[in-house]
Amino acid sequence: MSTTALSSSSKGQIGSGAIPNGAPKASPLVPTNHVTTLEGVTVRARIDPTLTVDDVIKQLCGSLKKEPASQFALRDESDELVTNDNLRKKIRGRVGLRLVKSPSREARDTAEKLRTKDGDVRWTLFSLQKFIREEQFAQEFLKQGGLKDLVENAHTATGNTLAYALTSMQHLMDHDYGWGSLDEEFIFRVVQILSSSQSPINVCRPATAILKKFVEADPLSAPGVLASTSKGLPVAPPGSVYRYGFQIVFDQMKKERGMLETVVNRLGSGDTAMAQYSMMLINSLLSHASDARWEEFITELERLNVRRAVIRSMSLHTIEDLTSCILDFQANMVRVTYRKKTTLVDPENEPAHHEALAYIWESSKLEVDEDETGSIVQWRKLGFESEDIVQEFSEVGVLGLDCLRKFVDHDPDFSKLVLEQLSRLGERRCPLGKASNEVVELLSVHWSIFAPGYSTSTTFQPFFLDFYRVHFLATRFFLRMWSESGAATGDFQRVVDLVRTQVKVALRSESVRPWHEVEHEFNESEYRAVRDRQMKELELEDDLLNKVPVRNLRAKLYKESYEFVRQQRIQCLLQGAWFVIALPQNAPREAIRRPSRPWRFMRLDSGLKYLHYVDSAVKFPVRNGLEDLPDRIDVSMINEIGTGTCAPPPNVLRDQNDLPPTGALAASPLSFSLLSAHEGSLADLIAPDQSRWADWTDGLNMLRRDGGHAHSTETAGFVLALTEIGLKIKLLDLSGEMVEIPTNLTSGPPPSDTSFFFSESLQ
Repeated sequence: MSTTALSSSSKGQIGSGAIPNGAPKASPLVPTNHVTTLEGVTVRARIDPTLTVDDVIKQLCGSLKKEPASQFALRDESDELVTNDNLRKKIRGRVGLRLVKSPSREARDTAEKLRTKDGDVRWTLFSLQKFIREEQFAQEFLKQGGLKDLVENAHTATGNTLAYALTSMQHLMDHDYGWGSLDEEFIFRVVQILSSSQSPINVCRPATAILKKFVEADPLSAPGVLASTSKGLPVAPPGSVYRYGFQIVFDQMKKERGMLETVVNRLGSGDTAMAQYSMMLINSLLSHASDARWEEFITELERLNVRRAVIRSMSLHTIEDLTSCILDFQANMVRVTYRKKTTLVDPENEPAHHEALAYIWESSKLEVDEDETGSIVQWRKLGFESEDIVQEFSEVGVLGLDCLRKFVDHDPDFSKLVLEQLSRLGERRCPLGKASNEVVELLSVHWSIFAPGYSTSTTFQPFFLDFYRVHFLATRFFLRMWSESGAATGDFQRVVDLVRTQVKVALRSESVRPWHEVEHEFNESEYRAVRDRQMKELELEDDLLNKVPVRNLRAKLYKESYEFVRQQRIQCLLQGAWFVIALPQNAPREAIRRPSRPWRFMRLDSGLKYLHYVDSAVKFPVRNGLEDLPDRIDVSMINEIGTGTCAPPPNVLRDQNDLPPTGALAASPLSFSLLSAHEGSLADLIAPDQSRWADWTDGLNMLRRDGGHAHSTETAGFVLALTEIGLKIKLLDLSGEMVEIPTNLTSGPPPSDTSFFFSESLQ
């Protein structure tokens, strides 16, 4: 065997070295590994790291008289399969190896045991959940019909056996093939498991992950070119697993009463992983909700007060546990809020809209009257400018209607409030309906709700999630400022400016301020103090930026800026960078030492599927491409990017002491971890500087299928800065000449012939 020395002992002891006939002596620089066979025999082998795994197995099998070599594989002591990608790393680390059944052979034996129920099914499923992640094993297992038996166990098993079966199915579904035959009956079985409050945590975790996978497996998410129906809608290619999606899953969820409520309740679970899985499922449902069932689903979530459950989660769990999921939820709620704001109120065709308007009117306890011209007077009594209620809500849509209804719910004296305004002279009445809609607009601008699908928030926003409650406080503040300032009809915009400045003050430092301070700012602030502050701000504020066309332009530029920064971040990943391999904060003291290879270079491949890397004792010039990067991490395995999670090893960074720390490790602010739902941390790294940290944490987040938020204030700042710069450039000529921007633009008639030209200068 080329450059390979072997010795064996039936009791597992290493005997004297014996080199097979004809094999040259191994170089003393080649590390020695221990290889254990299925029979418990241990051999000592020097393996040339330039060999392929197949060559190593062939030579081992030849030396040990085991044939055929294709029936065997190498695994390490933790059961990880040795491949060409990781062989060199294991040889260098002198990792103990085991000569075991090949994945294909193991898959055939496992499928046979499940089919014949030979032996302990629970133990078979326990082993299956580990091996089925491997592509070779999974393909052979499916070829042997193992999926059918796995589904059967998911239907019949209980306790730990059910947990192992569902975890195996979860890991199988990580492959985008082979499970497209799963039917709605199986989906309903998973729904039933999740609906039961008696289901143990180790069963609910994989069940939740399976349902999430079904939600995301819709035709729109399928990679590559999709076939189309006659209507032009995407459909799954033949044999694809992308044939499920939100509609199918939600239909099964509706069959089991209380299912969604149980998932929302689990957000408060003491088991952090369970809370995380539940949050990820809700995020997937929000991201993939179909147009046909969107309103029904959102209404149900609002009824279950999911926002309140997420706000509680912000304080129940440590930052690294749920930060990414909560930021994803906030981004989803921005999309929900934007969609509500841009959905027109339609009481004639939408029963829910008609019901809300009827409830508001009935709560006012007013009567419909006629004015001196014989026209109906109804909505004008509530402070709207006309009786065309659809037009009144045209700028704030269903969001404005929902906010007004919630305002009525929160104020038990709503009818008295309305009567008080009606008792005043016409010009002194505060237009309640108009004020409510204006507050909605102010809050939408404050939280940047002017572009669908984008969010630059890097911190928790509990006040945003309590949008209706903030609206109530701000609207009451509007009414109070109107009264205390003695405002009349022509002063409406002046009061709006007062409320705008108070919104900025009351909602500042949102992630750390307690709610009672927000209430105090709105309920107790005196008019004179607010007015003085507002006057100072008006000196610096340009009214041009508050016009509707300019706000729409800002929204367009915001989307373009976000996409530009996203592409820039991903380009940084494609170029690659050096990092320090960090230590987990809970690392045992004996592990706190300088590693032999403390540096790691990582680069994303052009297909955006794998992070290729190499560990090294020193930094070296890495060539373009992937030739210098033998190891890799599957991007699809990354469920979360944890930040501030790990500490630098001693004697690597300049600011570290030569001696290992005596107490607990301190996390580096430039550290981040690639976290997997199945395997814990895939990598713990420390970036060389803040810029590189922002590039990679945000770039990796933007690669995730269910991502969409930025981790760093640097990225968020870039997006906003580009937006504002672009806006100022667009408006430079107009603002320089103080040209009035109209609300609507009308085009003139086209030229009657082609005998015209464009002037090169303005006369």
